[in-house]
Amino acid sequence: MSQSKPQLLPRKKPLQNRSVVTVEAIYDATIQVLLDAGMDRLTTTRVAERAGVSVGTLYQYFPNKSALLAGALYRHLSTVVEAVERACSDASGSAIETMAEAVVTAFADAKLRDAPTSKALYGIAAEVDGAKVVANMSQRAMAAMSRMLTSATGVRFADPATVAYIWSTCLVGPVQGLLESSPDKETVVKIRTQLIRLSVRYLVGEAEPSQPGTRCRQREGERGARAPRTRPSR
Repeated sequence: MSQSKPQLLPRKKPLQNRSVVTVEAIYDATIQVLLDAGMDRLTTTRVAERAGVSVGTLYQYFPNKSALLAGALYRHLSTVVEAVERACSDASGSAIETMAEAVVTAFADAKLRDAPTSKALYGIAAEVDGAKVVANMSQRAMAAMSRMLTSATGVRFADPATVAYIWSTCLVGPVQGLLESSPDKETVVKIRTQLIRLSVRYLVGEAEPSQPGTRCRQREGERGARAPRTRPSR
């Protein structure tokens, strides 16, 4: 007889301010214990002690260790996605270059702001069915990017959803590599700059002029950057 999977959803959502503060303290304590002791030695008792609450209080919100870790992963990924969503909203109606810089910067900064926590949580994702959480968050980010692309100045995308999918997946690998390698700030800046350039080139290649018979301003600007204009001789 197969064993049933542990419940991964919180028992209830905090509604009052005091409850919200308690749950946030539990999440913070979960990260601290995870970083200090590792997943194998993380227990609900240790987390409750670090958070300054009783085990009974913790169990009011989280039925087990797996639900606690899944919740911590969800909260972390939510901060990353929310940063991307804000960047997409702020860059809506802008040129491709502005969009590329806004999204890459927001995504990389959110992922790398607390690299040890990001690395630790991604390490336990497989243990708490994190693939579903990651997939859900990825869909949110891609939806925001797709909406932003439809508003790009002077151009249009025939299939913004597919462009957003390719673009987002191209960003994940290099940033994940940075998390694994613990680079210095100079390396992070270099990689982020390259990702912005990569994004601009890809988006420009997929963009079409929004007005038939007009030239894509981004493509014209790109060509101009490669070949300086010369004045005709008199």
